[in-house]
Amino acid sequence: MMQHKTISPEDYIQQLPEDRKAPSEKLRAIIKKNIPTGFEEGMNYNMIGFYVPHSMYPNGYHCDTKLPFMDIASQKKLYSSL
Repeated sequence: MMQHKTISPEDYIQQLPEDRKAPSEKLRAIIKKNIPTGFEEGMNYNMIGFYVPHSMYPNGYHCDTKLPFMDIASQKKLYSSL
């Protein structure tokens, strides 16, 4: 797996090999166009992540401030979505 030291989705994509940048940008754009309103994008587990912000949780949710919804990554021979 390719390890990225990034602080933003844009930074993540910039660090990819040239042949992986366009497909990653396209997948990211498709998700952003179709994800429910209110979800946020950022870095999650060293991948581009889409998550439910704490402000949308039911009262009393006790975990991290981000509830992961979907993560995408470009690895050696594949693109993965979790």
